[in-house]
Amino acid sequence: MKITISKKGEQYRVYVPKKDLEEPVTVTERPDLWGGWIELANGWRLDLPPMADAVRLPITVEARKHADAE
Repeated sequence: MKITISKKGEQYRVYVPKKDLEEPVTVTERPDLWGGWIELANGWRLDLPPMADAVRLPITVEARKHADAE
């Protein structure tokens, strides 16, 4: 699914256009965000693609629901 990741202050946020959903990121697998999973406030876990640490935000990426997610 396509998602847009942005950062407001120190908080990452994810927007899912097809669901018209915007949620804060509550947990990250990796401190640099990319190439691991993230968990949103609504409980969704999404796998993010590997990318460079210095990516400019906001950015739209292709994410997948994490295998352990419902």
